[in-house]
Amino acid sequence: MDNKFSEVFSSFSPFNHEFSLGNRLIDVFPNHFYFHPSNRSNNQDIKNHLRHLDNITIQVSLDPHSAVVVSDASIKNQVTTSIFHIHSHDKSVIKTIHHVVRVTSTEAELFTIRYGIIQAIYLSYINQIIIIMDSIHAAKKIFNSLVHPYQLQLVLISQDIREFFKKGNNYYIEFWNCSSNQKWYLHDIVDKEAKKFNMLPIFPCKSLWDFSKKTECESIQNFWRITFQASDDRGHYFLDLLDKDSNLLELSTANSGP
Repeated sequence: MDNKFSEVFSSFSPFNHEFSLGNRLIDVFPNHFYFHPSNRSNNQDIKNHLRHLDNITIQVSLDPHSAVVVSDASIKNQVTTSIFHIHSHDKSVIKTIHHVVRVTSTEAELFTIRYGIIQAIYLSYINQIIIIMDSIHAAKKIFNSLVHPYQLQLVLISQDIREFFKKGNNYYIEFWNCSSNQKWYLHDIVDKEAKKFNMLPIFPCKSLWDFSKKTECESIQNFWRITFQASDDRGHYFLDLLDKDSNLLELSTANSGP
């Protein structure tokens, strides 16, 4: 079981080819991924959905080329605990836990999705990955190139998924939604494990985090400037942004306060 802590990461990767038209996952591999949301307002639909999940676990237990990744995340004392279990044919369950400090729930969910996919891909005989989670909306962001706040995470996930899909037409990933309230047995186990951790951050002081965030943001801004200055696209596809006094606008950070 792995335990890892996270730091501050940049969220935007400018000019990345992963999001250029014709090169996106949705353009190149449109038939390699599927989403299965659940209707939480209809009891019969919920029962049918859970029945499908039961059937999936039976099929995976009989199919040596399939793996089920069940994931969940919980936030307590500003520490996000992400956990997933991988079930595969005759293999024992793979369990991984990550403790992440001061990140949004979507960032934690995207990280969990990526790491779960990577662990499943490491099983060389797998060509079908089924991810069961209570945040299918986060999974959909992977295939949306316009979600800039999470673009760096999406680049990393897209690269991993791209290499998996390239292996053949029968390689695909399914995303199934499963709410924690539905108490489906495999997801309920993961949900309880995620919520039972009660960790305190080593450096909980807000001023230390603000200083770290400011330093990291300034580093990211400098990287953007250098990248743009050296880009062949400079002056061809972008316009300078000016204020009302015709002064060049520059990137800046602002502290939104407590």
